[in-house]
Amino acid sequence: MRLLRSIWSGAGQHVVRCTRLQSIGVTNSYRMGQLPRVCQYSTTSTNGEDGELTPVERIRNIGISAHIDSGKTTLTERILFYTGKIKAMHEVKGKDNVGATMDSMELERQRGITIQSAATYLSWKDTNINIIDTPGHVDFTIEVERALRVLDGAVLVLCAVGGVQSQTFTVNRQMQRYRVPCLAFINKLDRGNANPTRVMNQLRAKLKHNAAFVQIPIGLEKETKGLIDLIEKRAVYFDGDYGETVCYDTIPDHLQEEVDSRRKELIECVSNADDELGELFLEEVEPTTEQLKAGIRRSTLKRAFTPVFVGTALKNKGVQPLLDGVLDYLPNPSEVDNFALDE
Repeated sequence: MRLLRSIWSGAGQHVVRCTRLQSIGVTNSYRMGQLPRVCQYSTTSTNGEDGELTPVERIRNIGISAHIDSGKTTLTERILFYTGKIKAMHEVKGKDNVGATMDSMELERQRGITIQSAATYLSWKDTNINIIDTPGHVDFTIEVERALRVLDGAVLVLCAVGGVQSQTFTVNRQMQRYRVPCLAFINKLDRGNANPTRVMNQLRAKLKHNAAFVQIPIGLEKETKGLIDLIEKRAVYFDGDYGETVCYDTIPDHLQEEVDSRRKELIECVSNADDELGELFLEEVEPTTEQLKAGIRRSTLKRAFTPVFVGTALKNKGVQPLLDGVLDYLPNPSEVDNFALDE
């Protein structure tokens, strides 16, 4: 059984046509069960009328994982909408008699949970993203296991109210087992008692992540208005009926002190994991935006740092910056060490 990610040939400069469908066994029975449900899923893609293959640097293979009811499927639905993969967004549990796109089983729509992993692909800023939405319930954890073993990166979704929960520990162990770099996304900022700072502390104390905010919210619960990008030092708002228009503005005055404090904390956490930024930190030199982004990427790829994004998928806030983070900080297939059994 072959466990192959896309293979980049530097000499020929092309991607070998070996999809993950082949890699996790289309023709051979998979030891852990059937294949994930697939919606036009491929490791390679064509670009333009001449059928040009996408370079591996512009490919991301990621999974969405979390404890049950953290908002994974809702987040995936928004990702599909903003990338133009679907024309309308639908909610889980089939409230509008349609249901979420990735929940194709009738039982999933009735119960409002993901039972079987669902895979699809999309394009964001000229980069192809192959994405798997995994179940959160403990009874279906084997679906997460077999998805993570063939993924290059992951998004760990955390509820802003529930924080780190029982299945979060399981998912975290699975990511460690297969050495999958991850981003954290604190979802559901619009809910009552939302507290992203408490969730961040749990991420550090319970899961032992060297984590720091790369964004902080502007308001919480019903007052959630947008977020602040700590790296670019700007406020981000989401206008339009479905938050499809991303607007940038100056940081509100009442949040400037917190922004400065959180940004210093971010730089310190990354400096502890990255030598280049560590040298600048010891010299008391403020890193540029490009240097900080590069340091975050290097640290994330070696699982020494976890950047934390915030938002509320249900209220259409924070999804597009998360997609930017996937491109900026998660690896392409050539940056991952692959191990395979040739039988």
